[in-house]
Amino acid sequence: MEKIIIVGGLSAGPSAAAKARRENENAEIILFEKGENISYATCGMPYAFSGVIENRSNLIVVDAELMKNRFNIDVKLNEEIINIDTENKIVYSTKGDYGYDKLVFATGAKSIVPPIKNINFATNWSTCRSMVDFDKITKEGLASESKHITVIGAGLIGIEVAENLREAGKEVTLIEGANQILTMWQPKFGNFAETVLKNEGIKVLTSSIVSEFEIDGNGKIKGVVLESKKTIKTDFVILSVGIKPNTELLLRKGAKHISNGALIVNERMETSIKDVYAAGDNVSIKNLQTNEYDYFPLGTHSNKAGRAAGANAVGKNIEFKGAYKTAIIKVFDYTLARTGLNPKALNETNIPYKTVLSVAGSTPGYYPGQKDLITEIYYNPETGEIYGAELFGEVGVDKRVDVLSTAIYAKLKITDLSQLDLAYAPPFSPAKDPVVVSSFVAENILENKATQISVEELDAFMEKNNAEDYLLIDSRTVNEYENGTLRNAVNLPLNEIRNHIDFIKNQNKPVVIFCQRGLRGYIAELILRHNGIENVVNVAGGYKLWTMYGGEVVEPEAVFV
Repeated sequence: MEKIIIVGGLSAGPSAAAKARRENENAEIILFEKGENISYATCGMPYAFSGVIENRSNLIVVDAELMKNRFNIDVKLNEEIINIDTENKIVYSTKGDYGYDKLVFATGAKSIVPPIKNINFATNWSTCRSMVDFDKITKEGLASESKHITVIGAGLIGIEVAENLREAGKEVTLIEGANQILTMWQPKFGNFAETVLKNEGIKVLTSSIVSEFEIDGNGKIKGVVLESKKTIKTDFVILSVGIKPNTELLLRKGAKHISNGALIVNERMETSIKDVYAAGDNVSIKNLQTNEYDYFPLGTHSNKAGRAAGANAVGKNIEFKGAYKTAIIKVFDYTLARTGLNPKALNETNIPYKTVLSVAGSTPGYYPGQKDLITEIYYNPETGEIYGAELFGEVGVDKRVDVLSTAIYAKLKITDLSQLDLAYAPPFSPAKDPVVVSSFVAENILENKATQISVEELDAFMEKNNAEDYLLIDSRTVNEYENGTLRNAVNLPLNEIRNHIDFIKNQNKPVVIFCQRGLRGYIAELILRHNGIENVVNVAGGYKLWTMYGGEVVEPEAVFV
């Protein structure tokens, strides 16, 4: 009888165990978990703080009894594996030793705890990764006497924790060492999310490092001290500054790994050690775009990788090929999503790219409650192949990012998107879906019918050049213009712009046009080009994106006549 041992019971481990049993009824399968729970939803914990997930028990996806009764898995709780003899195929636990034929190493990762002064003496703080963490936070952090909570780290978990603590009625300060929150995204998209957090009452501090916990005689944190010496009074602290793979047991045996210690596995989830598979947050898998080993600590990959590892451990041949950093996060009423390579990664790898940005309604304008969706796509300027995308909006972000993720996997071109047969009905989408609109805009750019300038580029351009050296046209209505515009802009509404062709030509300057969201600016650009004015660009996303980006807005000068 083949003996399969699985180390780790959170996500990848139970997935491996269940798949191994489905493929082989006769194998002996033992799963070790050092804690008292298996298969719980760490990603759901923040939503339990606010009551969206009502009960602690709802976080337990599968319990040990079900694994034993349904899948005949010998689940050993509260039994930590402390050593592995990979030559003789023996694992050693705190309670005994066990031989194996195949080993699935699914030990996950642990929270990084930074060397903050007094942290070893402080009591009222926690990470947010285990049920032990969850119980401490709910008992102490959500207690009535804890009015203010400080969250250190503004990645995915940190943002979700901060939001749900705020929903629970707490005063929240979010501290991030980098110069933006959610560093997986481009800075402007991180800024969009930061604005939402601030509007909801969360205090956000970026470029800020915590150096010390101010504690009382009982070890209770009274304040968080920054390197700038500023002190934030608080009642509880939650750390979410990153994770480190739990791979020490195999690293001692010479297992191949990347710089952070994550194990290198092939598509069958085999490590460099014979008969040892690995899956979950402790492994590095291929980035399907760069073909380099990368780190993707997300539940979706843990489950798929665990499934493959479990099947292959009992002799099957299932591949998990890799991933390319698709991610999504809820930020109160908004959603931020991404997939593939963004400009940060493309610049780091010296890959040439073009960008197209569109702001389009997620539903038709005539249907009640229309919301804007911001979509930015990065693509190969020669072949048109899609490299990546980032999206922000209130409605429909999830389905569009999945379309774009699928397009990347299929190696579609930006111009292919307009040919997709996407579902249409007024409650769900306009007749021209935002994904299709992005393709149309890109086609115009590739055919040299239009040229976009990003808000970042415009900001740098205006900083570098004198106002006398270019013509900035606000093509919105007079009423829109009077409510605020860009510095040095002249108002030439779209419907009247043909009357001012001679004026524009006589300026003999580069022309920058903007409207509210980009469409009217594009039409104005076409009118100018058809009238022989070639040196003209349109601001991608228009005034809306400029204000969201944090660009300067001024009171308008006299309306042009």
